[in-house]
Amino acid sequence: MKPVTALIADDEPLLRERLRSHLAQLWPELQLVADARNGPETLELFDQHQPDIVFLDIHMPGMNGIDAARAMGRRAHIVFVTAYEQYAVQAFEQGAIDYLIKPIDSARLADTVQRLRTRNQASGALDAVLQQLAQHVPPRAWLQWIKASVGNSVRLIPVDQVHFLRAEEKYTLVAWEEGEALIRKTIRELSEELDPARFVQTHRAVIVNLACVREVVRGLNETAELHLRGRAETLPVSRNYLHHFRQM
Repeated sequence: MKPVTALIADDEPLLRERLRSHLAQLWPELQLVADARNGPETLELFDQHQPDIVFLDIHMPGMNGIDAARAMGRRAHIVFVTAYEQYAVQAFEQGAIDYLIKPIDSARLADTVQRLRTRNQASGALDAVLQQLAQHVPPRAWLQWIKASVGNSVRLIPVDQVHFLRAEEKYTLVAWEEGEALIRKTIRELSEELDPARFVQTHRAVIVNLACVREVVRGLNETAELHLRGRAETLPVSRNYLHHFRQM
């Protein structure tokens, strides 16, 4: 089995070191892959190392822990470690495994470690079963054509030619090499039918073809704008979807 990995995110070096020391005693097999000192660095290191667990402070420079957890999208087990009790409800809404109050009590941390071990063992067993099942399941067929009304005719648009899709009231605009058209499928439906290796959602109302992205311009409050090859439009990237472009 691959080792369990963790990231510690806290702006106070002494508290990071204390947590490292406690974890080394309670869970020697745990690999602590990195320390983060602020919110943006947390997301950068998370994307770089893809840890199984994140021990996450709430009050950090640049971005608070709640927003960082939201951006991670439940791709790791989150344990909040904070001096503030009032954020517990928000923390568990983001799928937190536990919520520890500073200063850290060793016995309380031991309970958290046991909970994480149990969750990880269950996840590992499930992964093994899924891998066995995957050997007998044919690969998923992603959407290859989009049917759209263009004037008085029905056009079959190859997905490879689509630049982006954008929700517009009751319809979705499809922009492709030869023009634009409206279809009745929603962005949510399309996000489930398109190959996620080629198309990513950048906003609740926008999906973009990654092959068409020319430039990503960072904005305020962990947002960005996309500039596409051969098009004048700029497309928004909201905070919840910015992680798709951190390595670009």
